Amino acid sequence: MNATAPQRSTRARLGMAGAVFLGAVLLVAAWTKAIDPNAFAEQITAEGLDGWLPATAVALMALALELFVGIALLLNIRRPWILIPAALLVAFFLFLTGRAYVDDLRGIEATAAACGCFGNLVDRTPAEAFWQDSLLLVPALLLAFFGRAAASALPWRRLALVGGGTIAGLWLAWNAPELPLDDLATRLRPGALTREMCAGRPENVDYVCLDALVPELDDGTHWVVLTHLDEEEFLTGLEGLHAHSLANGEPRLWLVSDVEPEDLNAFTWQYMVATDVRLVPVTLLRPLYRRLPRSFRVEDGRVVETINGIPSLGGVEEHLATTR
Repeated sequence: MNATAPQRSTRARLGMAGAVFLGAVLLVAAWTKAIDPNAFAEQITAEGLDGWLPATAVALMALALELFVGIALLLNIRRPWILIPAALLVAFFLFLTGRAYVDDLRGIEATAAACGCFGNLVDRTPAEAFWQDSLLLVPALLLAFFGRAAASALPWRRLALVGGGTIAGLWLAWNAPELPLDDLATRLRPGALTREMCAGRPENVDYVCLDALVPELDDGTHWVVLTHLDEEEFLTGLEGLHAHSLANGEPRLWLVSDVEPEDLNAFTWQYMVATDVRLVPVTLLRPLYRRLPRSFRVEDGRVVETINGIPSLGGVEEHLATTR
């Protein structure tokens, strides 16, 4: 009996380590989804997972499960009714990344802008997403089954924390679009470099960076407005942007969109736009915003300010005058 006690203790520690690690990974993934639920809903639609319910409802249910299981594992609750859903989550994640990996090997373009369960914040190829998720999730899941204690009374205090944490996470996801989380939820934030805002991989022919499409941003001060050209808020402020460009106002203004060239031509003719418009692929634009339009000020290729909506150019000029 004494000889087996250390072995049981080691198994229990290994099992707890696996559970805690897996729980932490699930919670990081849940965080990236909760702060940008609209992007998560878009990914669900792109993956074809919203057949019976709206994508938003599917997103909230998936997020609730991920939060519940992740917090429970982090608190070392390793009952079958936690481990079995955890195994199903891992299997589902690997199914999605594996499907994308197979499609990529067959030359089929990915349906989503980001690969894996970490949202827009992590840029990974389908192969990287599948193998990294496999190495992160599968060993930790297997370890979580080791050294489980015999069935006893339910850990009510820890379960209360699980429930409270899940509710808090869902509250965050529900309110996130109205909260000032854009710099956390996207790759566009003060300090970012335009030469590092890229889509694809350097070894691929479709690799492109923002500084290649708008090379003028590398020198001087500019405002960049990210938008779809039919956004109501953008169209409402278009007259002011147009007047600023006609007056050769400083800083220089750029419109960046992912529309098709024919749509840009129609837009230009309809509104007689004087502001420079540059087209970028959706894979480059989508990780830079939660909601459009979104604008940012660039000085010599470095982002120094971001705002939601369209900049008030008069206020911007006054601000620049006071900081020079």
